[in-house]
Amino acid sequence: MSNQAQTETKELRLGVIAPPHMHCGRTIPSVMREICIALIPAVCMAVWHFGPQALTVIGLSVVSAVATEALCLKVMKKDLVVDDFHAVYIGMILAFMLPADAPWWLPVIGAAVSIGLGKMVFGGLGSNPFCPPAIGWAILMLCWPTIVDASSIQLVNEYLDPLYRLKYYGVADAADQFSYASLLWGEQMGGLGATQVGALLLGGVIMAARLNVAFETPIGFILGIFITGGALHYSNPELYASPSFHLLSGSAVFGAFFLATEFGGSPSRPVPRILYGMIAGSLTIIIRTFGIYVDGVAFAVLLANALTPYLDLIRPKPFGA
Repeated sequence: MSNQAQTETKELRLGVIAPPHMHCGRTIPSVMREICIALIPAVCMAVWHFGPQALTVIGLSVVSAVATEALCLKVMKKDLVVDDFHAVYIGMILAFMLPADAPWWLPVIGAAVSIGLGKMVFGGLGSNPFCPPAIGWAILMLCWPTIVDASSIQLVNEYLDPLYRLKYYGVADAADQFSYASLLWGEQMGGLGATQVGALLLGGVIMAARLNVAFETPIGFILGIFITGGALHYSNPELYASPSFHLLSGSAVFGAFFLATEFGGSPSRPVPRILYGMIAGSLTIIIRTFGIYVDGVAFAVLLANALTPYLDLIRPKPFGA
């Protein structure tokens, strides 16, 4: 081989980096900004229902997430890239899963764990195999369940937790206490933003239309809820709630559009995304119905994250194979 050919060979280097890979001209900061903007309707509805303390929880969570990422980058001797808005996004998502009157230290610790353990320990954006805010919430739930579980918090309002009523009082009681319109409007206890179903649907549709999230994942998630929830409801309507009730209760819509679609932990192709969403949706119904937790969306997403490497093995045949 000539010296010129050897030089050209050495210069040809193919870099392999962690997803997400965006080839449409948009940048990670622009996508993260648009996702945060899509959450604004849910923020407004949370303030409407729970008062200004909702903004305190969100603010503490976002500040803690940004500060933790900056500290981790400094310790790792990497460039400071907190202006990509990913830490802001993680902080907002975690805050949405916490009760509105959470003590100040809860969102601070949760956001720090979400960034440090859920993201930076794996190498940063795109390298994380699990949804970071779901990890942060799960740690908080395991350590302080009576504080994190919004159904055990006595807020100064008239709202009830539909999933709590369903689990401990039965289908008939839950149906009497809640209408689909009230659930859609967010008149239910739960995470301060995760239960603002109508506002989250609006934000999710906007994100899917803008191609900021893969629409196959929320479609698969909703299908999983309707298939599994519908089968149980059909087998015994007096014991198991309808899939529509499950979809509009708790953080199901929030999980479909904002947790399951997190870039690092979700598959990269359409068919695996649909299967991944269906698995997460089905696990949500199973955990709610047979598990000890009232709302199992975050745990369902984490379990589905663990299957992502195997789902990504589902690939189309090469042309001519």
